[in-house]
Amino acid sequence: MLHFGTDGVRGTAFEDLSVESVRDLGRAIARVLSPTAVVVGRDTRQSGPSLQSALVQGITAEGVEVHLLGVAPTPAIAFIAETHDWVGVSITASHNPWKDNGIKVFAAGGAKLSDAQQVDIEREWHAVSTAEQGIPEAMVHSATELLDEYIDHRVSIIGEGRLSGVTVALDCANGAMSEVAAKVFSRTGAAVDVINAGPDGTNINDRCGATHPEALAAHMANAHAGLGLSFDGDGDRVIGVTATGDIVDGDRLIALAAIDLAQRGLLRNKSVAVTVMSNLGFHRAMQSHDIDVVVTPVGDRHVLEALEHSDLVLGGEQSGHIIYAAHATTGDGLLAGLMLAEYLQRTKSDFSHVSKDVMTSYPQVLVNVRTNNKIADPADVLAEQVATAERLLAGNGRVLLRASGTEPVIRVMVEAETAELAREVAGSLADAVRAADEAH
Repeated sequence: MLHFGTDGVRGTAFEDLSVESVRDLGRAIARVLSPTAVVVGRDTRQSGPSLQSALVQGITAEGVEVHLLGVAPTPAIAFIAETHDWVGVSITASHNPWKDNGIKVFAAGGAKLSDAQQVDIEREWHAVSTAEQGIPEAMVHSATELLDEYIDHRVSIIGEGRLSGVTVALDCANGAMSEVAAKVFSRTGAAVDVINAGPDGTNINDRCGATHPEALAAHMANAHAGLGLSFDGDGDRVIGVTATGDIVDGDRLIALAAIDLAQRGLLRNKSVAVTVMSNLGFHRAMQSHDIDVVVTPVGDRHVLEALEHSDLVLGGEQSGHIIYAAHATTGDGLLAGLMLAEYLQRTKSDFSHVSKDVMTSYPQVLVNVRTNNKIADPADVLAEQVATAERLLAGNGRVLLRASGTEPVIRVMVEAETAELAREVAGSLADAVRAADEAH
């Protein structure tokens, strides 16, 4: 039985995530959220159309109209939900392989679901069991033209023709950004070089995109572009690549944005929100610019909650989810890429140089330990071992133990001044996790 994880529901299409379960989930979403309408989009996976039909069947069975965007980035779905005050649903498994799929849900107005809403939907979902029935055609509307609203809005943030003279290389991961990203950058005046924008249903995220930025890094050698942007399958995250092929993660992109906004007096409350996974070097860089850091659990949903609670305008994750709260209700790789390109042009900066200078990353080692037993709070269970590790780091490093929200895995993350020390400490803690698992 599937459950909501850090970002929606996800599993192997037609196995974990069956047509019947998606139909029932659609019904549960309609019952719990009581929307005036639902806007639905999907990424480019082969399973998308079938799962979309099942979802629509469940929603319309509850008497709710559906507007179909077709293939659309997740942030575009959230934007349409925001502007029309509809519930939004994205059929996507984000950066996962093509055989997986999933469901991301936005409440009316484009916001991520609260914990309480997720619990209510999940409870209703697991209780309901509906028979297959026809879809009332009058309740389903083609709404592909609504994507133009998203495109127009993102262009308006930068301005038509504003990036004239800029050349940007885009890796669209054969996903939902395959058409949209080039359209937006072209309208801002940039010269665009696009790769991995030919989805065939099975090549989404396949050795490309934000989880494999080395593909764009190799391409940059002959791209004649000053900036490379690598999106994930549904377009809500981005990783940067310099003209020299250096990969620039979310920490560095957020650090550049935070410092720029602070210098212009636009970083509200002079604070930024990031998750516990952000590198210690990021925190040191923010400290050197008198910028406060709000730390959240992993997941852009938690970052969004922190932005709202602390009245902030910028936050994100090392993985490339970057949220500009003044312009969007969720992470948007395209928007983050546009803001970065505008910053580089405005400041006449070389991305290769500023991305290196913005912070010094501490070597980071991540070990995933698969367990047979649930260890809900590994940091508490292994408090003594964690304390020993922190003494070894002597204040020049960081230890993080956390249980995965989607699989039976304990994630052990260690940062230290040297990679050798980080590996040593991480290995010791991983052994301690395994011993604790066996003792259960």
